[in-house]
Amino acid sequence: MRTKTSKKNKINVVTLGCSKNVYDSEVLMGQLKASNKNVVHEDENDDGNILVINNCVFICKAKEESINTILHYVDKKEAGTVDKVFVTGCLSERYKPDLEREISDVDQYFGTHDLPNLLQALEADYKHELIGERLTTTPKHYAYLKIAEGCDRPCSFCAIPLMRGGHISTPIEALVTEAELLAKNGVKELILIAQDLTYYGLDLYKKRALADLLRELVKVPGIEWIRLHYAFPTGFPLDVLDVMKKEPRVCNYLDIPLQHINTQLLKSMRRGTSSEKTIDLIGKFRERVPDMAIRTTLIVGYPGETEEYFEELKEFVKNTRFERMGCFAYSHEENTHAFKLEDDVPDSVKEKRVAELMEIQGQISFDLNQQKVGKVFKCIFDRKEGNFFIGRTEFDSPDVDNNVIVDASKFYIQTGQFIDIRINEATDFDLYGEPA
Repeated sequence: MRTKTSKKNKINVVTLGCSKNVYDSEVLMGQLKASNKNVVHEDENDDGNILVINNCVFICKAKEESINTILHYVDKKEAGTVDKVFVTGCLSERYKPDLEREISDVDQYFGTHDLPNLLQALEADYKHELIGERLTTTPKHYAYLKIAEGCDRPCSFCAIPLMRGGHISTPIEALVTEAELLAKNGVKELILIAQDLTYYGLDLYKKRALADLLRELVKVPGIEWIRLHYAFPTGFPLDVLDVMKKEPRVCNYLDIPLQHINTQLLKSMRRGTSSEKTIDLIGKFRERVPDMAIRTTLIVGYPGETEEYFEELKEFVKNTRFERMGCFAYSHEENTHAFKLEDDVPDSVKEKRVAELMEIQGQISFDLNQQKVGKVFKCIFDRKEGNFFIGRTEFDSPDVDNNVIVDASKFYIQTGQFIDIRINEATDFDLYGEPA
């Protein structure tokens, strides 16, 4: 028989999925801390008696991970080591009735816009005045800055608008205030995130205002790097490139998921672009900011992707030579526009195509990294792992890109600090160096 724990309440927030979920968890934790709650993020001892699971449902694997995590803590609740389990985020936004029916031992489910109600369930007050104040979970020197919520794009394969709603920009003034608070707490690098950065400002200012935002953020004392994640190719505001070239604090780095290059598939994906327009846009990036590192993400196995279309994609990757690239196997998501199409590429073929593309990218990355040997780069160091300090150049985002590795038995480096590193050796996805 289950017995209630007697220890003081400790709220453990577990975050699954993307950096936007991380940001949401940080806001939640900031609110809880302001209500004097004992809150931790992914407690290493896993001994919090109240669980908040901020979940993800982007693709099938993410959905599976979210459900398994919920079941794990429901089991702990049944065993008496956890008192309450609350679930929030995209999974519960999309499937709340099903979850309530199938996993009824969860105390309460909340959607993506239910923060006040979630706080009430946790016996905390929602404090409107806490603009920009949050409990960051990243290393002290960098933080995510979510500049907008939701998405107005009609991409056929994506269910995010169903869970996050339409695009809502955060005013420039509020974002500057948040950046100033982060800088005062030691943050040196801002990673700008949204479902679509390039749409920023259209709702508030009746124009694409990402460049205007960047011009204000570079003025914040203490911020040395500003990095752009999740841009959209259609309607890309080219004045952003001018700011990137002019302002040294804006990293020569752009994450712009292109998804594919075949015009027919892009049309079916409802991306609003074509092969010709995509290639032209990349040409403008290379011309106007020659040192830019372009990160992209591609989808293989989308309905109707023939061997011919896939070969076109392979040639595109070979010719473009992206500095950074990731690849997903298409996930057939219900209630999306693409769900009415036949998921006609077998899973084995999807995985084979992912492997082929990543093998090509591995060689490209190796070749590009070899060009860095002997050169000196400004790096920031995130952590120490074993006998090595792990850092990044301005061309690398945390967790997804290359590492700069320094031997800790030979050199001491203070984490969270910028330091010039001479690269001595390079592999496909790692650089090895020493202080210059």
